Amino acid sequence: MAPSTDPSIWNQEIAVPAEVISYVDDAVKAKMPEGTQVLSISPSGSSYWARTAKIATLDSEGNEVFYFIKAHQGETGHSLVLGEYHSMNTLWTVMPELVARPYGYGTYEKMEDVHFFLCSFHELTDDIPDIDDFPALVAKLHKAQISPDGTFGFPYETFGGRLPQLFPVTDSWETTFKSGLERIFDSEENTHGHDEDMAQLRNGIMEKVIPRLIRPLESGPNKIQPRLVHGDLWDGNCSVDVNTGHPVIFDATCLWAHNEYELGPWQPSRHKMSKPYIREYIKHFPISEPAEDFEDRVLLYSMRFNLHASSLYPGNLRFRNIVREDMRKLVEKYPGGYEAWANNEESS
Repeated sequence: MAPSTDPSIWNQEIAVPAEVISYVDDAVKAKMPEGTQVLSISPSGSSYWARTAKIATLDSEGNEVFYFIKAHQGETGHSLVLGEYHSMNTLWTVMPELVARPYGYGTYEKMEDVHFFLCSFHELTDDIPDIDDFPALVAKLHKAQISPDGTFGFPYETFGGRLPQLFPVTDSWETTFKSGLERIFDSEENTHGHDEDMAQLRNGIMEKVIPRLIRPLESGPNKIQPRLVHGDLWDGNCSVDVNTGHPVIFDATCLWAHNEYELGPWQPSRHKMSKPYIREYIKHFPISEPAEDFEDRVLLYSMRFNLHASSLYPGNLRFRNIVREDMRKLVEKYPGGYEAWANNEESS
């Protein structure tokens, strides 16, 4: 995850040396189809955390084919490319027309501490996907497949920016989401330090708000099913292919989740894809029951993304303060938690 609201980070040197995209390592070539001839490699795209480049090749029939490589360094770098590959491969298997095709991941032969992810190259516009078709495509992705074993979560650690996130595989969305959120709370506190007000609000979110807003999704007659989501679908992780005019999504941190979790990044007004995209999405995928909780569920999910953003930027308290106010709103609205809701349902 790389919010577009802290431009100062672009002035910092990327931790990965430029040398890693000055040549195409043999390990990278091995992930390309047999008979591929490498022509060149050149820097392409932008990343806060990695070196990225475009690789020009000829396939076995002499056709020009382009690849995109993302290179990281160190032990964390290996985990980064592993998580991204499995996320992108899972998405591509379900809906290949929407996803940059993954070709593989691995470790350089010449530089054993450099790890890479390789996928198809798409020349992208500077625009976000159009509201007239993109929310419908996202809804189509969510409808395309239910978790094969009926569980929520994802078996691989993924990364938002440089920070790990793990949503454990469980039979309950409440359990999976709560566990994932706990880790992000811990990361944010490690970044900015302890704050007693935040700690008390965190407790209210965990003990009252999450059970109140998520448990009814799994206890009513219309129980939610685990749907495949991109996991970080803000406007920096999708664009439009120049040649086809079709939307493309990338930088996935996917998991099997409540489909409305995907709408969290569309809640903040700072993003180009915002609430109008949510309104269009629900025309194609009905709101989960209880429908009256929908706006607060999306606020809870967006809080998770803002909390992660806060954890990425030491010294910048903007996102922490946004999260603080969102938590306060939800904690004050649901002091009785799930029990108050269940008692009201029984008496009505």
